[in-house]
Amino acid sequence: MKKYISYSVAVFFAMTVISLAAGADTDAIKAKETAAWQSFKDKDAAGFQKVVDKDFKGVYDEGVSDMAKELSDMKKWDMKSFSISDFKTFSDEKDVIVTTYVVKVEGTYDGKDASGSMNAGSVWKKEGNDWLAIFHTNVKQTAAAK
Repeated sequence: MKKYISYSVAVFFAMTVISLAAGADTDAIKAKETAAWQSFKDKDAAGFQKVVDKDFKGVYDEGVSDMAKELSDMKKWDMKSFSISDFKTFSDEKDVIVTTYVVKVEGTYDGKDASGSMNAGSVWKKEGNDWLAIFHTNVKQTAAAK
């Protein structure tokens, strides 16, 4: 019985340490996610490439994207503002984090209004000491989803 209590206490402390580390990673990843959006909004290709992996893939209504397409699409956007809410992370690996959130965007794409709220998600991979986005998707919310 004493063994089981010792094991339970050890597991409790291990889980506490893991959850504290996850909280720190959540803040760091949210900052990275925000930096990716900000650099995209600012049409800062170099800044975007600092937080997004060169082998990045994205999936959107209009199709599958890679880094070259993202940089090309960046030029077509006139994003006035964005805001991230309901940010959550999940991970069961030390070097991969999945994010989900809602992003509200105001702006135009290729001259047409593209404003709205989107359900979004990204996958981040730790490369050395840096977290890089390796996958992203977002889907405009419908009236039923809001």
